[in-house]
Amino acid sequence: MNPVAENPLSDRADFERAVQQLVDPLVTHRSDGCARIRPTATGAQFPDVSAELEGVSRPLWGIVPLGVHGSFEGWEQFRRGLVNGTDRAHAEYWGEPDDYSQKLVEMAAIGVGLAYTPERLWEPLSSNEQSRLAEWLHRINTVSLHDNNWLFFRVMVNAGLRSVGARHDWTTTQADLDRLESFYERDGWYTDGPAAEGGAVDYYLPWAMHFYGLLYADIAGGDDPERAKRFRDRACAFATEYSRWFDRQGRALAFGRSLTYRFAQAAFWGALTLCENPRLDWDVLRGLWARNVRWWLRQPIFTDGGVLSVGYRYPTLKPSEPYNSPNSPYWAMKAFVPLLVADDHPFWQADEAPLPEHPPVHSQPVARKVICRDGAHLFALSGGQKSIYAREKYSKFAYSTEFGFSVASRRIGAGNAGHDSAIALSLDGDQYVIQDPDETELSGTTIRTRWHPWEGVTVDSWLTPALPGHVRIHRVRTNRSLHAEEGGFAIHKTGDDTDDFKRETTATTARTTAPSGVSQLTDLFGERATTIVDQEPNTNLMHGRTVVPTLRGTVDAGEHWLATAVLASPNEKSVWEHQPAVRRTDSGVVVTFDGTTLFECSPD
Repeated sequence: MNPVAENPLSDRADFERAVQQLVDPLVTHRSDGCARIRPTATGAQFPDVSAELEGVSRPLWGIVPLGVHGSFEGWEQFRRGLVNGTDRAHAEYWGEPDDYSQKLVEMAAIGVGLAYTPERLWEPLSSNEQSRLAEWLHRINTVSLHDNNWLFFRVMVNAGLRSVGARHDWTTTQADLDRLESFYERDGWYTDGPAAEGGAVDYYLPWAMHFYGLLYADIAGGDDPERAKRFRDRACAFATEYSRWFDRQGRALAFGRSLTYRFAQAAFWGALTLCENPRLDWDVLRGLWARNVRWWLRQPIFTDGGVLSVGYRYPTLKPSEPYNSPNSPYWAMKAFVPLLVADDHPFWQADEAPLPEHPPVHSQPVARKVICRDGAHLFALSGGQKSIYAREKYSKFAYSTEFGFSVASRRIGAGNAGHDSAIALSLDGDQYVIQDPDETELSGTTIRTRWHPWEGVTVDSWLTPALPGHVRIHRVRTNRSLHAEEGGFAIHKTGDDTDDFKRETTATTARTTAPSGVSQLTDLFGERATTIVDQEPNTNLMHGRTVVPTLRGTVDAGEHWLATAVLASPNEKSVWEHQPAVRRTDSGVVVTFDGTTLFECSPD
């Protein structure tokens, strides 16, 4: 059941109503004391109390902005939750937050609520209730947090406590802010944690690093004007680059972890309303924000009861992270931050402008990506990043708004490693692993990576656009025989029981044509077998049933060159007028396209 199905999501009143519509199905699962919400029985890596606290805190990301200029039915219940959850004598007490506790994450929304809506969440409380709430929140100043965007949780809590005159630690807050600023790279780009220690460049940049920085600038900027200006300037510098991650429909690239937060992708656009001059026209900003939120709220992302599900474009636990509880998706409510500004603000007075025109190919060095646009298909060639959260989410060769990506199956064997947009290797033909680059280099619009899957095995890969597709070259140096498979984009199996769905394989090309589009890849050296692999259901982010055109073979000990041309499009008739070509030379491989040399791959 979609609770916003009848909502046109057009003007401010529609989006105000959407907050209530999204929250209502969740709070029907509220406990008697209002401090716990548990919509389903699935669990996360942390205790149930933390998961149930998420159901109280995360809706506040939308409720608090709504409460600044609008009305919300249910403030009393949320206040009761805060009072009972922080009362040691109450059965629904949340408990003391320890080092790295999930409770620390959830404190941030409460801190922001104190800053923006004290008349809703603070002033109605008795002095004893205020003391207990402040004491519980202040605990964040005595424990350890992860050295990344988590430091902003403490900043938000202290900013909130400070705004209501409660005990807080401003010295620690400033030290955290200094540390967070040390993660800044350039041109609006941060890493989520120290870059030298694998700090990722993913959605935690727009929906956390910039989002919280802009909130801090708005809440405390009067006392910290220089830092507030830096946060605003960096966010504005990032805006154009981030807009390149969105397509005309409002979809954003499916990449990285925590994608079950869905329309939190739009939170950055909303937070820019807190800047006097966001450097994007207000109508462009309004369009980027509204299209993303609207697209998401038209997808099958709800349970039968209207609660946001764990998953991406549909409910599925398979791509989720261990920290995804039933309430985790409500981080998406951050998208409603534009409700903090009044109806007469330029954002709400603006019309929705189309996506700005972007070049078909654009490099983003800090993100290690080359953004590619071909008509309705937006995809990014990617150099890979280190992460503990699945290679499939950070290390594939390409990520798409149309085709998403797939995670590994629970089964072993060929075709089960989540090899779409990836190369997968195996020593025994049973246990496959996809690439996980140790080195990445971006030169112009060509990405080079190096991967050492086992001692004595090195894989160098080169990626470059050849719209409507791209080319991959691999040099495999190995001291043993390997099984290898390489996949194109995963495509939805809609129509696979009709003549509209075609699986076509030739000696060099595997192509699937369906009502949802086309996915194809070609072995440019013609040395591997072609096949179409049926993926395990519900492993793909976008669709529950997908197939992957695949090249498969073995390589013996020695040095080998592999060359692949990859094409995918929502237009099932899409083809290259002239397919990319390769030739071996004494120094490596030369790639040509439309009579022009794209790049040369050569040994070290």
